[in-house]
Amino acid sequence: GYGRVGNPVCGDLMEIFIKVRDGKIEDIKFRTFGCGAAIATSSMITEMARGKSLEEAMRITRNDVADALDGLPPQKMHCSNLAADALHAAINDYLSKKQKH
Repeated sequence: GYGRVGNPVCGDLMEIFIKVRDGKIEDIKFRTFGCGAAIATSSMITEMARGKSLEEAMRITRNDVADALDGLPPQKMHCSNLAADALHAAINDYLSKKQKH
């Protein structure tokens, strides 16, 4: 599955790629263009989601990502939103492709 989200205000762009096997995220990678906080949240979401079922990964929230990083400055909280949103988009993309088969 593939998820891509961006924030036009700050210019951050995040892409998440997932490989699913037996209903679990077997591998997950990211490509991020943005600030250090955007890169950190991208990396953290991959650590949080790897090995989880799709249902478990869909329950990872924006706040979960920020909490896992021991918080983010208020002006960088939008970065954790991108990471969770990109993961959810990748899962939804995977599920839509699976339904077509």
